[in-house]
Amino acid sequence: MSDAPEAARGESEPAVSAQRGRLSVPGFDRLLVNGLESAAISPLDRGAHFGDGLFETIACRSGRARFLALHLERLMQGCSRLRIPYEDLAATRAEIEKLARECERALIKVLVTRGQAVARGYGIAGTEKAMRITIRYTGPQEEPACQQDGVMVRTLALRLGENPLLAGLKHCNRLEQILAHAEYSQSGAAEGILFSSTGRLVSGTMSNVFIVRGSTLLTPLIDRCGVAGVMRRVIIREAGRTGIPVRECELGAADLQTADEMFLTNARVGIWPVRALDERTLGPGPITRRLQKWMTPLLEEPADA
Repeated sequence: MSDAPEAARGESEPAVSAQRGRLSVPGFDRLLVNGLESAAISPLDRGAHFGDGLFETIACRSGRARFLALHLERLMQGCSRLRIPYEDLAATRAEIEKLARECERALIKVLVTRGQAVARGYGIAGTEKAMRITIRYTGPQEEPACQQDGVMVRTLALRLGENPLLAGLKHCNRLEQILAHAEYSQSGAAEGILFSSTGRLVSGTMSNVFIVRGSTLLTPLIDRCGVAGVMRRVIIREAGRTGIPVRECELGAADLQTADEMFLTNARVGIWPVRALDERTLGPGPITRRLQKWMTPLLEEPADA
């Protein structure tokens, strides 16, 4: 028997149609594969087999995508780091802008995978063709109480593995986040807070973390694990513009317990003040409120970057 990799059968392989009936996911509205509704997803796609890809989740308001340039910049940086040759940036932007214009409020998720495998196993042949999947969800409406009163969060037992080669990337392997969500989902908490295997504060399961100490805004370094969120980047930028000192630094459990304020960010929710961390009561503070007020125009009437 030959030890050579088994060649993929390419076009003769069965494929999953992008439009084989309506998906039952709440809010699901449109699904495009490489820009086409009638296209197919190969069962040999490396994203499905290995998580070999990246994704962006982009909030759209008033027919425009929030911080689209920053999302596309992170996507292309991720493709470069994973050595996924992707040259459809202009088409991706046009597709997102068109889908955004059709809705007052939507979420658009863009996945770019290395594409269909051309040989068995982990190895990269170099002849794979990247695939883009774009999904639009209508809504959702945010809970005003989360922005106004804040949310309850809890620290989790699960620890994130440290791997600087993948740190910051929003890659398609989300197994740690799936297990983390299961840990707190029945507790009444809105989010779970994650530490790394060496005890460093990293993020929430779906958010980045900021704490306030005195008048300074602090957020964990994303240099060993975790996702460097677009909203995190915007908050760091806008805090500087408002005169709030901000630092990216190594933080631990003690820093959470002594924080004067705490809030969470992601592309969908913007800013969630934290009103309770485990058994500790916090509540929205003046720095959090100042940033919420500053950010409101950018979130409700979004500019490109």
